[in-house]
This record gives sequence, structure tokens and C-alpha cells, in this order.
Amino acid sequence: MKTSPRPKQAQRQSAPRWVALAVRPLLLSLVALSLLAGISGGLLRAGVALPLPTDSAWPSQAALMHAALMICGFLGTVIGIERAVAVKLRSAFLAPLASGAGGALLLLGQPRPGAWMGVVAAAIFTAVNIVIVRRQRAAHTWLLLVAAGAWLAGNLLFATGQDSVATLPWWFAFLVMTIAAERLEMTRLMRRRPAAELSLQAVLGALIAGAAWSALAPVAGGLLYGAALALLALWLAAFDIARHTVRAHGLSRYMAVCLLGGYAWLAVAGVAWAGTAIGLPLRDAALHALGLGFIVSMMMGHAPVILPAIARVKLRFGVFFYVPLAVLHLSLLLRLVAGMAGNPLHSTGALLNAVAMALFAATIAGAAIAWRIQHGGPDALSTRKTSS
Repeated sequence: MKTSPRPKQAQRQSAPRWVALAVRPLLLSLVALSLLAGISGGLLRAGVALPLPTDSAWPSQAALMHAALMICGFLGTVIGIERAVAVKLRSAFLAPLASGAGGALLLLGQPRPGAWMGVVAAAIFTAVNIVIVRRQRAAHTWLLLVAAGAWLAGNLLFATGQDSVATLPWWFAFLVMTIAAERLEMTRLMRRRPAAELSLQAVLGALIAGAAWSALAPVAGGLLYGAALALLALWLAAFDIARHTVRAHGLSRYMAVCLLGGYAWLAVAGVAWAGTAIGLPLRDAALHALGLGFIVSMMMGHAPVILPAIARVKLRFGVFFYVPLAVLHLSLLLRLVAGMAGNPLHSTGALLNAVAMALFAATIAGAAIAWRIQHGGPDALSTRKTSS
């Protein structure tokens, strides 16, 4: 019997919807897995005793793969989701699925498959950014594409067995340039001298050169990379809109405080990275001033804007958002100062870093609940139909 066109059309439309409903919790689970394992691994590396099972191999894997889990498994997946939502292509979700699966494989003691899954994720992610550039040729979209290429380069080095001296500069370049591109987009309507954009291109070019050079000449490459980070911090502090919005109120001021505090830590990271290259004991300061002080500050600042777009959750902003931010900065200061002095409080600072991230997650959840209570019902965005 011939099937009518309408049921066929409905069948074609319902399949993607079921796929979307299955993919979302899977992505959320993979993000949570990499984040929790990455934090646990970082605490173990910092000497914090955790109540973990001794008969399991995953804690040692989490400690060994801490950087890959946090940068590729967690942040890479989150950025991949954000970009897939923005580009509105179902195939774009293959990138965060691959990076999330790669993080899970790393945690399960499968480093080679996990690393190559990361290469697949970065390759798809780069292709997604090519689509974005074709749709909108602008300075910030080109920079997003270069950032994706940096992630691909770092993942290829990681998959081929290169050490952290070679891989970490590329991984951090991916995150730093992604943030720089987002800030460039946010401030594109501001009046700037032509030399400002040229200077930014020069700084980011030095960052890429430092990353590439680090594998061949660690001292020279590290010095150049550190100088580029410090110069980028100065550029952002001078030209970002945050220096104006910090005098505003509410969410705008909170975001500006997050950004300006992050730029200060970016400058610290640049100096520490250069110091590490010449043999000073500043590696922990370089990595965590950059990873926690700068990148997590940016995450805290942008989350109230990004989450409603990608997770369809509205948040009620309040002064309580400043609590995890303050804990993050104070605990990082404790960690790094104590670490340079060889003080046991270094591990306490690391533990409080994790507490700050947990407080932020609780703050986001509380803000979502508060919005629903205030408006007397479900999030208005949730009433919109799930896109097929």
C-alpha cells in the first residue's frame, strides 16, 4: 500500500528530534565526566588526598591526563557545543561528541584512541569554523578559525606522543585566541585606531610562533610565548569594552570584573611562562594563572550570557555571583604564593580552587531556580519547540 506523503514527512522529522533528545544528555554526561575527572586529577597532582577507591585505575589516569581532560574533554566539548548551536548544523555536534568521547577514553586508560578521537574532534571543529568564515568574513571569525587550527595542531602533537612542552602552548593558544575572538566581536562597534587591530594581529602571531617554536627551542619559544601572553593582557585591558562597563551596574559590571581580573592573571601567566622557560620554578604559576585565573574567570563572566543561548536556561543575576569569583581569585593567590614558597598551603589553595568551581556550579543552578520561581513557571525558552 502506498504511504501518504504527510506520514513520511512526519517520520523524517521525528527521527532527528529523537536523535537530538538522545544527544543532549550524552553530551552533558561527557562534559561532566571530563570536568569532574579533570578536577580530581588536578587535586591529586597538587597533593590533595581524596576519598577515592584504591582498587580503581581511573584516579591515576585522571591525574596523568589532567590537562587533556580539562582542555580537550571539558572546554573543547563546551566550546564545540556553543559553536554547533551558533552554526545551526546537526553535523557540527559531531565535534563535541568526539572530544567528549575522547576524554572518556583517556579516563578509561585508552590514551591512543582517546588522543586520536581528539584529532577527529578538532578536525571537524575546524571545518565548522570554515563554514562560519564563509558565512561571515570578519576579523573575529578568522581568529576563531585560527584558534581551531591551534587545537588541531596540539591534538596532533598529543596523539603522536609529544610531551607537554610541545602540546600545552597549542592547547592554551586555542583557548586564549577563542576568548580574544569573542572579545573582539563584542567590541567591534567601539572606535579604535587601525593600529589597534594590527597590534592585536602581531601579538597573536607571536603567540602562534611561540607555540610552534616551543617544540624546537623550548627556551626561545617559551620566552616568546610568555611575552605574547603578557602583551595580549595589556591589549585587552586597554581596548576591551570591560574598562567602560565596569562602571555600569548588575550583570554588565559583574562581567567586566571577571574580565579585568582575568586580564591581570593573563599578565601574570605571561611573566611566569617566560620565567619557566629560563628555568625558574614558576610552572604551576604559568599553567594555573592562565588556566584558572584567566580562562575560568572568562568562563564565569560569559556563562550568564552563553548558557541561556545553548542550554535554554534563564538565570536570575544577583550579587551572589561574586562569591565563587572571589573564592577563585583568593584561592589562586594562596596557591601560587604558597607554591613558590614551598608551603603546604599550596594544596589547600588547589582544593579551594575546586571549591570555587563547585560554588559557581551551585550559583548557576540556584540562579536558574530563582528565575523560575520569580516568573512563576518553567523557563519561557523551554516552551519553544526543540529544533529538529
